[in-house]
Order: sequence, then C-alpha cells, then structure tokens
Amino acid sequence: MRKDYRLAKRRYVIGGFICLIVVIYIFRLFNLQVSEDKYKENADSNAFLRRVIYPARGLVYDREDRLVVFNQPAYDVMIIPKDVGEFDTLTLCNVLNLTKDQLMEKWMDMKNPKKNPGYSSYTPQKLISHLSQSDYGRLQEKLYLFPGFFIQTRTVRQYNYSAAANVLGNIREVSASDVESDRYYRSGDYTGDLGIEKSYEKHLRGVKGVEILMKDAYGRIKGKYEDGKHDVSPISGRNITLSIDMELQAYGEKLMQNKIGAIVAIEPATGEILALVTSPNYDPSLLVGKERGKNYSLLVKDPYKPLYDRSIQGAYPPGSTFKPTQGLIFLQEGVVTNATQYPCYHGYINKLRVGCHGHGSPIALKPALQTSCNAYFCWGFKNMIDKRGTKPFDQFEIWKNYLVEMGYGYRLGVDLPSESRGFIPNSKFYSKSFRGPKWSANSIISVSIGQGEVLATPLQIANLSATIANRGHYFTPHVVKAIADTVIDSKYKEKHEPHVKKEYYEIIAEGMRMAVLGGTCRGAALPDIEVCGKTGTAQNPHGKDHSAFMGFAPYHNPKIAIAVYVENAGFGATFGVPIGSLMIEKYLKGTISEARKGIEERMLNSNTIISSGVKKH
Repeated sequence: MRKDYRLAKRRYVIGGFICLIVVIYIFRLFNLQVSEDKYKENADSNAFLRRVIYPARGLVYDREDRLVVFNQPAYDVMIIPKDVGEFDTLTLCNVLNLTKDQLMEKWMDMKNPKKNPGYSSYTPQKLISHLSQSDYGRLQEKLYLFPGFFIQTRTVRQYNYSAAANVLGNIREVSASDVESDRYYRSGDYTGDLGIEKSYEKHLRGVKGVEILMKDAYGRIKGKYEDGKHDVSPISGRNITLSIDMELQAYGEKLMQNKIGAIVAIEPATGEILALVTSPNYDPSLLVGKERGKNYSLLVKDPYKPLYDRSIQGAYPPGSTFKPTQGLIFLQEGVVTNATQYPCYHGYINKLRVGCHGHGSPIALKPALQTSCNAYFCWGFKNMIDKRGTKPFDQFEIWKNYLVEMGYGYRLGVDLPSESRGFIPNSKFYSKSFRGPKWSANSIISVSIGQGEVLATPLQIANLSATIANRGHYFTPHVVKAIADTVIDSKYKEKHEPHVKKEYYEIIAEGMRMAVLGGTCRGAALPDIEVCGKTGTAQNPHGKDHSAFMGFAPYHNPKIAIAVYVENAGFGATFGVPIGSLMIEKYLKGTISEARKGIEERMLNSNTIISSGVKKH
C-alpha cells in the first residue's frame, strides 16, 4: 500500500500543536501558582488578614541624657475595601466628627492610585490618620457597625523641648518616590523629614512586625492563625544620643529671638556640636498630628523662612572672622613673620583704598588681629598673590587650597541634610570674570578680609574656631554622639590637619586672646574664663551690615568653640560678641553672673528685625 506522506506530516503538525498548548498551560499554571502574587494575595485575603505591627521609633536623648523626643500612641482608620459592607455613613461621620463631603474626599483620595500608589481592594488601606483619643474611643465602641474597618495603632513623636527643630526634624507620610526607592515602605507609612529624623532614618525606624489573623466567610476576625505561630514581632528603632546640650540650645534660641541668623557651638576635642541654633525657628510639635499639613504650609509661606537652617545652609560673607585664615596662610607661605609690620593709613592705600578704623601704624600680625586691621591683611594678600616671579593665577590656587583644607568652599559633612558648601572662588572663576588672566591682587583685594565673593556658613566659621582652639586640627562636626547597639560613622573620629605648622596656630590664638583683653572683642571678657575671640562686621549690599563673632574658651584646653552670625545687626561687637560670650559663660559655668545680667537682658529683648527695617508681610 502506498504511504500517504501528507497525512504523516499533518499528524506531526497536530501533535506539535497539542504539545505547544500543553506547555503553555503548564507555564501559565506555574505562573499563576508561583510567580503571580496577585492571585495568591486575593485568595489569602479571603481567609487571612495580615496586619502590620509598627515598631516603636527610637528615642532621642541629649548629651546629658535628658529625654528629648519620645513616642505617643496614634490611631489610623484602616479598611480592606473588598470587605467593606453596607454601613451607615451618617453614623460614621458623627463618630469621627467629619462631614459627609470630607469623608467622601478621603475615600476618593484613598482609591486614587496617584495619591495612594499600590492601591488594592484586597489589602489594608488607610482612610483616616491621627485619630484623637476621644475619636478612637468612640469608634472602638461602634466598630462592629462598620464591616471591613479596623484601627491601626502607630506612634507619633512628642517633644520635651520646644527647641532644636532644625536638628531634630520631623516625620511625614511617605511619598510615591519613597515607596519606589525603598521596599521597606508601603503607602501610608511614615519616614523622617529634615534633621536627624531624616539622616538617621534607618536607625530610628526599626523593623516592622506582622500578625496573621483568620477571617470567616463573612470577613469577621476569628482570632490568630495557628495561635500566632507565624507572627513576627517588630524590632524597635535604635535610641540616639545627641551631642547637643538642650539647655544650651534652648538658651541660644532665646538669645536669638527677634533676630535673623545662627549660632554654632562645637566641642573642639571631638567635633561634637553643642548647639546649632537657627533663627527664626519653630516649635517641633507643630509638625505632629492632624494639623501637620496646615502648619507646614504656614511655615513654608513665612517670609522669614523658619524651615531654612541658617546654621548650616546660610552662606554669608564671613567678614573679619576670615582674617585668622589669612594670618595662617601668610605665615605658612613665608609672606610674613610674627614681626612683619605693614602700614595702615586709616586703611589700605595702593592705587585703591580699603578703609580701616584708627589704631597704631605700622602694625604686626597679633595686634592686627587684636584691632581687626584691614590694611594688614590686604598687604599680606597682595604680597602673596603678586609675588615676584610667580603668576597671580597660580598663587591664588595655593591660597584657595589652604582654605579648602581649613574647611571652606566645600561641605564639611555634618550629619544633617542640606548642608551648604559656601563659596571660595578659584583662579578660573576670576579669569572668566575678568575675561582673561590679566588680574592681580588689587582686582580681588576684598576677599582678603572676608568680603567680595567669599561666602561661608556659620558651621564653617565655628569649625575654624575649633581648629585654632586645637592648634591645628579639627574633627568633622556632628550632632549625634552615640547610637544604641552600634557605632557612629568612623569619619566623625578622623582628625583633619591643614598643612599649617602648629606654632602658627598658637600665634593666631594669642592674637585672638589680645582681641578680648584689649581689642575689638572686649565685650567677650569674662572674669575667670580666658576667652579668645575675633569680631566680624560683614558688609551687606542689601541693607545694614551683619554682626559676627567667633571664639573659643578657655585659652588653654578649650571646651567650646563658637560662631555667632546676626543678620542686619551692625558691628560685630554689638550683637555677635555679647551673644557669643553669654553662650560660652552659660556652657562653662551653667549660669550667667549677676554682673552680666544686664547684657543678657539686652540681648534677650533686642529686636534686630525691626531695627534693620525688615518688615513683616
């Protein structure tokens, strides 16, 4: 019999087609049962409720072990949309003190995937957050009337001090980008926002737990699955100890009331920040609970920008607080010696004039620091930048690199978000500005006295003071002293040493001591504490000059280095010096002496915002 090859070929095609269908079914079944979580989730949700147990957030203490931030219970109304049955809307509104329109708005926001990424009708969703204690009690009593509803217990932050909001930060509800970037979060969770709450979020937040509850065919909770055998307990966040002295911090904030500016105090031996004051500021408790959104909006719109941390973000002309850096550079480069004298005819006069107040002339380095002579530092800068046989371009790069080593021009690396780098120009900046390399020291002479293009943060100025106090080294400033069950980043233990000889720092320290004994910082003198200081009166093209001060104490074995910057407040001796000396006295003595109560009262009651002509809007 003749073989039909067409029939055999058709049999192979049909067999292959059947095999392909079988493979597709097998693959799809595998995909449904193993790879597709959605169907498993939907099936499980009919029998189980996986309820997240949120860990207690880590507590925060100050350097003296005073409790600063702690937790209080808070309650969110949660629902599983699929399980929500018929309920009396009016009754729910009455229980929660809401109008029907408010309830419907929250309901629609919950179901909106743009506002609530990852929405699923099978998983718990947050409807209302931050129930008051009374609302929680009323709802708990009538929860049986609202099928598919339950109450999720969380914690919210509470504060023992109305100070240091810029250091502490706050917590907020996660955004869509937070959820996408970190698998720990899901919609409705909270995360740190600003301050240490943000920079130490992973230490503070802890690890979530979960309890698995059984449901009957009507969605009612019947108890724990297998007596809680599969539950996972939450792990509390780590407690944090700040380097901040909260009593000193609160005192600094009082001194800065009705003023715009900042105070930074550092322990020189460790780089630990003792106080980090920005003004105006705000009470951290404003950003807790139901009113958080409203209060945050008001703070954002405030023309005085209380959310702007001037202590680490404000970039200011440092004025004469910059002069110690110049003395160090000139000594190291051999431009001057301790005995070198320059003339001052009420200023620097050399084809142009930079004014100065009256004092003896000619003048050497230490007396120049004592009297804050502009001419001395202008002459030193000119002799360095215009040194015979060199090019200003190259000499300026040497000058700039010293400043970078001293902590200027780049972020110091403080453990808080949004630190500013300030600004130290380089040679290319000026070659571009002057459209070529033909510029000299006189072209940019103002930078030698902390004016012109030079900008620094109060943190950088305080860090320079700490470096001089240590006679030539500093540690990266930081606000966290310790973290429970772990260690702080090793970078905060590393010593930074600019390439300047230690004996030159001693000369600068002597000059700063002379400034307090009989110079521009006389107002910082304390009877039994050897204070070293340097004033700064920074020119301000937009109004009244800024008042600045930097210093440290005691002269030997220093315990505190400080910078004060008060915008639109005039001479450094008017506000910077008295505020700085009060902070030093408060920290080292614990109280202000009777003889200085008048100075304290004047600083507490002064209003530089009004006197500067700045108007409230």
